[in-house]
Amino acid sequence: MALRTLLTERLGVCHPILLAPMDGVADANLVRAVSRAGGFGILGGGYGNRAWLVQESAKLGGLQMPFGIGFITWSLAKQPDLLDIALAAKPTAVMLSFGDPRRFASAIKQAGALLICQVQDEAMAEQALAAGADILIAQGTEAGGHGASRTTLDIVPAIVDLAAGRVPVVAAGGLADGRGLAAMLSLGADGVLLGTRFYASQEAAGADEAKRRICAARAGETVRGIIFDLSRNNVWPAPFTGRCLINDHARRWLGREVELLQQVERVSADYVKARTDGNFDVAAVIAGEAVGLIHDIPAAGEIVQRIVSEAERILQGQRNSSWRPAELNETAR
Repeated sequence: MALRTLLTERLGVCHPILLAPMDGVADANLVRAVSRAGGFGILGGGYGNRAWLVQESAKLGGLQMPFGIGFITWSLAKQPDLLDIALAAKPTAVMLSFGDPRRFASAIKQAGALLICQVQDEAMAEQALAAGADILIAQGTEAGGHGASRTTLDIVPAIVDLAAGRVPVVAAGGLADGRGLAAMLSLGADGVLLGTRFYASQEAAGADEAKRRICAARAGETVRGIIFDLSRNNVWPAPFTGRCLINDHARRWLGREVELLQQVERVSADYVKARTDGNFDVAAVIAGEAVGLIHDIPAAGEIVQRIVSEAERILQGQRNSSWRPAELNETAR
């Protein structure tokens, strides 16, 4: 039972699994590993570190398989020429998140790349479709890193209904295994975008201690808010806040954000040192609510195969089941 969807067809990949373009984690090495396994790797362009983007995108220039490059849209607007660097690597797609994509859509299309837009509500989805988005990512609040307030179970079917088959819809937020993929396909999504699960992989560029903490974290041990943004003096525009693992720093300042803002100069200096030192009692480990499902650090290719195999078994079982919703509805009449 192959998991062929409109998404796999449009991207030219075997499996409906996308790598989230995690800043500082989704480097060329991880992108290659996910794409070679049949998924779709997306390089994390993040806030726009020019030297890093030149280096990592160059490594992907000769990749003989589909891949993408992702940006934080409002940050890309400050350095728009970075898009030229990305497009020079000839990605299959460019992913834009957190901001109006219209400024960059035409350049992406003219370069022959697909436009992927991550959205958190219907208004953002309409804006993305008007800009010519080829794929929508419906991101729920369970996701690690920045996001908004709608849950994955709420936002995915809403965006599926809005898209009405015009473009593939990909689910994101709190997903880490085949059960999540099967559930999202059942909701009408065409695939999933995974961040935290790939963070805890051998190829990910994140620190070993950060990966260990993801594996050790239990369900419920993340928090969404503005603490780590304030701490690094990088406040995001509304309505976006960040989700990370709970640590000593988050516990100290949770509910005391105004006081933190008043001491931001001192706190920021301490926070920068903690990031440099790899002190994750202070520095944030960006992770989503899927941490409770993650217990090991395998190769990225193994993660892809596990998820696909589990989802296939689940969906095959559903297909073979004698129970049908339509039959139940008919009986009820």
